[in-house]
Amino acid sequence: MNLISQLLTPSALPALGRKSRGIEIKSAREIEVMRQAAKIVATVLKEISELVEPGMTTADLDAHAEKRIREMGATPSFKGYHGFPASICACLNHEVVHGIPNRKKVIREGDVLKVDTGAYFEGFHGDSCITIAVGRVTPEAARLIQVAEEALYKGIARVKAGAFLMDLAGAIEDHVKANGFTVVEDYTGHGVGRNLHEEPSVFNFRTHSLPNVKLKAGMTLAIEPIVNAGSKVTRTLHDRWTVVTVDNALSAQFEHTVLVTEDGYEILTDRTTV
Repeated sequence: MNLISQLLTPSALPALGRKSRGIEIKSAREIEVMRQAAKIVATVLKEISELVEPGMTTADLDAHAEKRIREMGATPSFKGYHGFPASICACLNHEVVHGIPNRKKVIREGDVLKVDTGAYFEGFHGDSCITIAVGRVTPEAARLIQVAEEALYKGIARVKAGAFLMDLAGAIEDHVKANGFTVVEDYTGHGVGRNLHEEPSVFNFRTHSLPNVKLKAGMTLAIEPIVNAGSKVTRTLHDRWTVVTVDNALSAQFEHTVLVTEDGYEILTDRTTV
């Protein structure tokens, strides 16, 4: 999950509930708890990807997510966070992030659906997002979804102790631009652990706004590129949460909670293992 839309600017990032004392290095015990929190998130997203169909509402998906998160002994990370009213963020088509589930928001054939959720388990959070092609989508939508997911893995591939955040940011940006799409710059990934949002800010594009952090084993990062088919510029709707593209172009997003290891990484929210 990104930070709340009405407050997010690069200069504001460190002030929004992130740990000001620096980047936490998780212990072996803490990492094991995070694996469990992340597994809950991965399980819920895998289930949603399999059950979603035209005619359902985003509120239906939210109800399923909350029920399953609680059944597995966790609590929804998002519900009540800065006043957010639901357990998932659900965004359709030109909606970018922070979409509020709604019984009037019906999912239709050909939609591009983003579902982002988190679980808080024994003191730690897991956080992940997927984009789902609902039924048969347009070739442009299919390519956008593919490139957004590829961009996430391009970034993850650069993760290891001794690497720098701009290494993965550049890999994401280069892949997106090479395919003719744009990276949303208003929102970033983040550290995750005891808090849903921690240091560092994990950019998806090259920037000099913040120090280029050197990665260390034991860091846990939520890496989450957001990719638009049109302009990278966004705006926030009157509900003060839902963010949309300014040109109504499609948007796609993927996110994983990733552990930095000495020789690489471990994807904690890997859905293929649940």
